[in-house]
Amino acid sequence: MDVVERASLCNCVVNFLLEEKYLLSAFELLHELLEDGREAQAIRLKEFFSDPSHFPPDQISRFNSLRVADPQSLLEEKEALEEKLAISGYELRLAQEDILKLKTELEKKAAFLPNSSKSNSDVSVDHGQDIQRQKRDASYSDLGPLKDNERRDLNCAVKEYLLLAGYRLTAMTFYEEVIDQNLDVWQNTPACVPDALRHYYYQYLSSTSEAAEEKIAMLQENESLLKANEKLNHEKECLLKNKDLADGQIMALTKSSEALHKDLKDRENLVQVLKQSLEHQRKDLNDCRAEITSLKMHIEGYRSGRSWATSDVDDVQSQSLERYKEEIKSLQMEMESLKAKNSIATDALDSSNCGKESIQGEENVVEIHEDKTVISHQVDTTSGVLENQDAPLLACQTSDDSMKKPEEVAQELLISSSSENGTAGNVVNAPKQNGEPPPEESEVLKSDNIGGKIVSEKTGLGTIQILSDALPKIVPYVLINHREELLPLIMCAIERHPDSSTRDSLTHTLFNLIKRPDEQQRRIIMDACVNLAKNVGEMRTETELLPQCWEQINHMYEERRLLVAQSCGELAEFVRPEIRDSLILSIVQQLIEDSGTVVRDAAAHNLALLLPLFPNMDKYFKVEELMFQLVCDPSGVVVETTLKELVPAVINWGNKLDHILQILLSHILGSSQRCPPLSGVEGSVESHLHVLGERERWNVDVLLRMLTELLPFVHQKAIETCPFPTVSESMGTLFSTSLLELYAGGHVEWPAFEWMHIDCFPSLIQLACLLPQKEDNLRNRITKFLLAVSERFGDSYLTHIMLPVLLVAIGDNADLTFFPSTIHSVIKGLRPKTAIAERLATMCVLPLLLAGVLGAPCKHEQLVEYLRNLLVQGTVKESQPTKRNAEIVDAVRFLCTFEEHHGMIFNILWEMVVSSNIEMKISAANLLKVIVPYIDAKVASTHVLPALVTLGSDQNLNVKYASIDAFGAVAQHFKNDMIVDKIRVQMDAFLEDGSHEATIAVVRALVVAIPHTTDKLRDYLLSKIFQFTTMPSPTSDVMRRRERVNAFCESIRALDATDLPATSVRELLLPAIQNLLKDLDALDPAHKEALEIILKERSGGTLEAISKVMGAHLGIASSVTSLFGEGGLLGKKDSGDPPPEPVESPRAVPPPPAEDTRFMKIMRGNFTDMLRGKAKNQEDTSTGQ
Repeated sequence: MDVVERASLCNCVVNFLLEEKYLLSAFELLHELLEDGREAQAIRLKEFFSDPSHFPPDQISRFNSLRVADPQSLLEEKEALEEKLAISGYELRLAQEDILKLKTELEKKAAFLPNSSKSNSDVSVDHGQDIQRQKRDASYSDLGPLKDNERRDLNCAVKEYLLLAGYRLTAMTFYEEVIDQNLDVWQNTPACVPDALRHYYYQYLSSTSEAAEEKIAMLQENESLLKANEKLNHEKECLLKNKDLADGQIMALTKSSEALHKDLKDRENLVQVLKQSLEHQRKDLNDCRAEITSLKMHIEGYRSGRSWATSDVDDVQSQSLERYKEEIKSLQMEMESLKAKNSIATDALDSSNCGKESIQGEENVVEIHEDKTVISHQVDTTSGVLENQDAPLLACQTSDDSMKKPEEVAQELLISSSSENGTAGNVVNAPKQNGEPPPEESEVLKSDNIGGKIVSEKTGLGTIQILSDALPKIVPYVLINHREELLPLIMCAIERHPDSSTRDSLTHTLFNLIKRPDEQQRRIIMDACVNLAKNVGEMRTETELLPQCWEQINHMYEERRLLVAQSCGELAEFVRPEIRDSLILSIVQQLIEDSGTVVRDAAAHNLALLLPLFPNMDKYFKVEELMFQLVCDPSGVVVETTLKELVPAVINWGNKLDHILQILLSHILGSSQRCPPLSGVEGSVESHLHVLGERERWNVDVLLRMLTELLPFVHQKAIETCPFPTVSESMGTLFSTSLLELYAGGHVEWPAFEWMHIDCFPSLIQLACLLPQKEDNLRNRITKFLLAVSERFGDSYLTHIMLPVLLVAIGDNADLTFFPSTIHSVIKGLRPKTAIAERLATMCVLPLLLAGVLGAPCKHEQLVEYLRNLLVQGTVKESQPTKRNAEIVDAVRFLCTFEEHHGMIFNILWEMVVSSNIEMKISAANLLKVIVPYIDAKVASTHVLPALVTLGSDQNLNVKYASIDAFGAVAQHFKNDMIVDKIRVQMDAFLEDGSHEATIAVVRALVVAIPHTTDKLRDYLLSKIFQFTTMPSPTSDVMRRRERVNAFCESIRALDATDLPATSVRELLLPAIQNLLKDLDALDPAHKEALEIILKERSGGTLEAISKVMGAHLGIASSVTSLFGEGGLLGKKDSGDPPPEPVESPRAVPPPPAEDTRFMKIMRGNFTDMLRGKAKNQEDTSTGQ
């Protein structure tokens, strides 16, 4: 390092320390520079520390007064420093003068000889560097204060320089002064280089001012761009909020516009109705004129002698005609006003129309009564009878004027008036005095036809009235199975009757026609309701049919509620759209809460029919909530209907598959996570597993079924949204390798495709890690879903997407080539990170990998290879037992639930059986034990038993004992005589060596099979127990004797709960119990009490002989005799017979039928309470006697 470079670096460090206020380090550096004799570099430090503005003299004197020092030495040091300072100042001036002279000479030489020699060029370059350096100083002055990262890098670089330069005291002071940074750790930044300060120096010298300024400008521009980017992001958020507000306003305006359009359309319809009413009035006027002409013909025959009556009739009829003309004119004027006021509010128009209609009705009624009053004075008895019969009908018709359209009211009133006039015309022959010419003959014929038509219509209304009155009286007397034959009459009466209350009564009769209608009868009633709704229109369907539905919704009979559910879907088509998603949806929602399964099933079916008729999507989230409620219904029928009909209908209607999938996964995980953990011990595997209740298990199962049902929709959406159209057209419905390669490029987004391996698979893996080992049904459901995915998405997807995800989830290495780099972190995040997580992955995820991914038909060879590596190679490589052997065995057991894998598994098991590795043989025995429940008798005879026999003949005791447990599992599940005989032969072989461990293993293996096996194997076990108990114990060790006796007692108690033959009880069971009772030191008190009770019950109640046998070794003969003897608490027989004579041995006692039940034998756990309870009953009986 030359002098110039060294001085430059030192000056750089001095400037940095002073600028950053590291004063202690600068002061220490000053002393070390002075000690090194480098006064030239210490000049600035001297000036700084001697500046009174920085260090006032009074303050320094105060500090000096605090220290104890020699004034003489300080004075000498001061004088020496002043001398050095003067010398240094003098040298500095000389140096500066020399520099100026050199610069002047160089400038002159450069002016005369710009390109003369290399040395001159070097000088000019140096001079240019000085100028550039000056420019840099000028341009760098506006860099602003140091940033945190720049300060940290410079701190480390200065520390490094101080150490390399030998200024260790300064470095130590610098360490103490920099308190917010660890100077020993330099973060890996671009500024972190060895000998950093020199590198910065060289970089500074080698760079041009333009490059430096450009870089600084770029940095400043980058900062400005970052600030601008933040500002733009903020503006973007504001714009998005404004856009949402604008969208809301647009939606509100759109709805308002639709309402206005609808209002306008309603007004146009009303105008059309009024036009039609005007046409009807004109037609009625013409009919009246024809009627008047016909009356003239009749009046002329009665002119003589009836002139006063004729004048009255003429006056009335002329008045009626004038009124009709006035009405027509008023209607025309109102039509014109309605056309002119088409934009007026709807309510004002409706009120004016209602007023006009009521006025018309009142005027017409007045006219009719006036006609009847005038004519009634001139009719004979016959006409009076007719009028009296027609009066109620006319009153009924006029009372319903408020519910009819204006043209209907006018028409009916004209019909009634014309009918009355026609009736009176038969007896009145006065001529009309209205100035009209005499009618022609054709007009007379026409008037006769019109009159006949009016009379027939009036007769029809009378018939409807009679039918309506009679039906409620007829229906109760018709047989229930034949009441549907009345439906045409009921429908006709409801459709045509003018009175609303009568129609309501008939509609009520329609819905209550049959008390509990069956499916066929409900279908007939429903068809009638649909036809009626078609004929009467939307308004009457809403006001007459739907209220009846609502009344039946809480009926006590579910058949009637079922009728309501069916009507919701079928009548929705005939009501207004706004009624469908309000009233009808409310009815369906209440029916979904019904207690009847068939009602909820019908509600789900009809909700699916109702959705396409909804006018908008306002009620989507409510419908989605109802769908999930029905999916989790406790009834399988309701769930099946929901999955097959309602779920597809909701997806097709709402087109929100992504939202449904998101809610579905959250429901699946939430149902499991809400359950309590298997264990409360923190940090254990069981604390991560959850105990599912029946309801939660059902919910998870049906939600997984729903996920499987949604798979076609997910697959279809992935195909439709494929961003590679050319490849997707050629691939069909499967995802090819070429398509996956394009996807792995990561250039486009494909969320519908990524949902499966980013959201779905991780959620299912998380669910599997919550399920205990016994939840095979749910694990099987997940496996079937994975198999369905592989079948629908193709082999390439299975190989390159599904398999890597599951391999990473269990902790294995996987090829992520076909995943975009952006989601590698998501997939790698599935890898277990702790020992507990690894064990959970092996326990819960490995079964899914084996059965759901590698279990696919196309992966058979890979499954064989993976299992062989897992079971065979993994055991061979490890000298110690496999760490997670139990979890691996359970995973293979789950794989055996799929019968198609049995052959492959047995081939691998044979490799393990014939292996020389002890651990592999033990694993084979454990595997054979757990897969026994999933095979049939043929497979057990041809594969399992030969393998177990081979393992049972092994010299290693651990292998042999493991095979004994497997033999017990085979005996537990198969009752085949040939299998039982093979087990007996093998058990005899195990017992031949007479070892304690073999005996205990055989007895406990067969105890498990006792409740399920044949009588032959029970007798075999009982005989072996009797044989072992008669022989003296082979060991004096109390613990081994106790273990042996406990095993025998457990076997005897299990055998006692079965139906043993009498000879076996007499010759084997009772002696074995007596032999066990002899060894009190090894016998547990609970076993002792149970054996005594079994002995008493199996001996038929005669315990005197038993007490003699037991007396010698129990030492409580008197107590046993008093307890079980003739006068004891338990010695009395229920039958009252005298006790039999005592016998020497229990073998000689004939076994009477034991007064006990099998339930008592099984529930013999609480023996003391049973004994006391029986004793108390005996005392109560004796006291009562």
